[in-house]
Amino acid sequence: MIVIFENNAKQKDIQKVKNYLKQNNFRLNGSQGKDHFVLGIIGNVNKLNIDRLKEFDGVENAIRISESYKRCSRTFKPTDTIVKAGNIPIGGKDIVIIAGPCSVENEKMVHCIAKKVTKKGAKIIRGGAYKPRSSPYSFQGLGEEGLKYLKEAATKNNVPCVSELMSVDNLELFEKYIDIIQIGARNMQNFTLLKELSNTKKPIMLKRGISATVEEWLNSAEYIVSGGNPNVILCERGIRTFENSTRFTLDLSSVPVIKKLSHLPVIVDPSHAMGNRKLVLPMARAAIAVGADGIMVEVHNNPNEALSDGHQSLLPYQFEILMKNIKIISNAIGRKIYESD
Repeated sequence: MIVIFENNAKQKDIQKVKNYLKQNNFRLNGSQGKDHFVLGIIGNVNKLNIDRLKEFDGVENAIRISESYKRCSRTFKPTDTIVKAGNIPIGGKDIVIIAGPCSVENEKMVHCIAKKVTKKGAKIIRGGAYKPRSSPYSFQGLGEEGLKYLKEAATKNNVPCVSELMSVDNLELFEKYIDIIQIGARNMQNFTLLKELSNTKKPIMLKRGISATVEEWLNSAEYIVSGGNPNVILCERGIRTFENSTRFTLDLSSVPVIKKLSHLPVIVDPSHAMGNRKLVLPMARAAIAVGADGIMVEVHNNPNEALSDGHQSLLPYQFEILMKNIKIISNAIGRKIYESD
């Protein structure tokens, strides 16, 4: 439930409503919108008398939230959430670029790629240390050693880093080394893991499951947010359809849909969706055009010898072209690429 106050509501009137709700053991979440202050009410709101709330001075309206993803709902919080990774804001007016190798293969390689992509405008670097692979014989990552290399490369280039967490057993390591914890498509509905992530203060990048609806995706985010961690970034990475000309079908329509339904920032990963580096650039451009708050792409200095997903990894010169392209598009739609340190 939310309480919407009049645009000239007095602080003493707002405080009276807060006191009334706190006395009835409700948790509160305030949000200042463009014209109104909105108070979110958390708890068993079925016992609340909505007409009683409307009688308080300064209250314009009280509304029960029908969506199951209540705290992630735009109704609950009308203003956009901006998630901070270090000093880098994700959401809001600026667009953030995340780039790096699919897997951290060795120390030299990740430092080399991190230097190249940050020089061309990437503000967050990515790299997998624990790799969920379809085949048990494929490269599974370097584990903690990979996390260490990624963090060192990020620190050297003065940027945050993101890597995928597969098991709650490794959460302590990720809290030590990683700035943004990524939850992959396979774990989007791993509710035990999501509940544990609600207890950390680290930002969580939640990828959409390969067969998940937007509502299911938002409900998974709700597990994290409702448990106490509001720092969730949604990541569209393609869904499984009947089409087999690409690895997955990149559902760019989900971006404006999410923007309408939720206040959470949403980025797009065209690399995993397309599975072909020649297709990554046009879809990354399209992602910016439809309003994504950022993109995440894979970059490798020698993709033909990459230990994972080399066929979808951009070469550094292609990443440079991409940055030039999306700057033009972002300017055309009234946004810009985040550049400030």
